[in-house]
Amino acid sequence: MLDHIGFTVSDFAAAKTFYAKALAPLHLSLLMEVTKEQTGADEHAGFGRDNKPFFWIGTGNKAKGGVHVAFTAGTRQQVDAFYAAALAAGGRDNGRPDLRPHYHPHYYGAFVLDADGNNIEAVCHAPHG
Repeated sequence: MLDHIGFTVSDFAAAKTFYAKALAPLHLSLLMEVTKEQTGADEHAGFGRDNKPFFWIGTGNKAKGGVHVAFTAGTRQQVDAFYAAALAAGGRDNGRPDLRPHYHPHYYGAFVLDADGNNIEAVCHAPHG
């Protein structure tokens, strides 16, 4: 489980739309936004569930891409739904949903690249479903 992670994106509005759609099958949604006025510099959007934002995107001058984030899925069907939703939202394939036994026998994951080249994964560790 992640407490939180954050990185900068090149198009904040487009990234918010992408993640809202791609993360919906995992029951994650936009929970909080922090404005430039509040931070004195950049704006941020926090996604999560149960009133706990743990995945943050924001504006800024940091390097683009190169981040890998894995979200836990409760079922393999959620992994499949994440993958389909992320591709439909404009993501690029980086590994279709499948077992990846080189990690462990039940590791079922899918990978997509967002518009900034970040590698976003959904993974289910359960032996079935």
